[in-house]
Amino acid sequence: MINDLLIKNISKNVEFSKTESEEFCKSFYTKSIKKKDFLLTQGDICKFEGFVLEGCFRIFTIDRKGKENTLYFAAKDWWLMDIDSFMNQIPSNLNIQALEDSTVLLIEKQDKMVLYKTLPKVEKLFRIMSQKALVSWQRRLINNHSFTAKERYSHFIEKYPAIVSKLTDKQIAAYLGIRHEFLSKIKKQFQIE
Repeated sequence: MINDLLIKNISKNVEFSKTESEEFCKSFYTKSIKKKDFLLTQGDICKFEGFVLEGCFRIFTIDRKGKENTLYFAAKDWWLMDIDSFMNQIPSNLNIQALEDSTVLLIEKQDKMVLYKTLPKVEKLFRIMSQKALVSWQRRLINNHSFTAKERYSHFIEKYPAIVSKLTDKQIAAYLGIRHEFLSKIKKQFQIE
């Protein structure tokens, strides 16, 4: 069943009955995205919250100088969205691009709000998920300020081994906040050690 992965994911945070799980899953729709296509483009309003069933996405901004800055990647069993745009219905500062052919489950804001009213556990679920995401962002920010580039790369490949193989060095460098050429030097050091 297509929703099994979603149910497994939410059960890590909140226990739903079979009926509640079915009601929750009915609010999502499936969308396939081809490699290099965008699920969200900077300047558009994010009308969805997404759960990745298959594939991998990168979530990034393009600054005034045209430089891409990757905030995070979302692979199978991960959530993705632009929370600011979604919650406030303002133009997004983010791009969400498929790195390979991908499939996502999407829920629109109005459907999520209905679930909050009809299934009180949904509000608890998204509160817990938001708290976990905030912890993750805080850890990343601390690591970016306290780790060397080599330590950040080491941490990234240890924490996300399944994603590393899907990414180019340029994409990894944009995530780590370093130049592509510098990443090549770091990778050579790892080969020597």
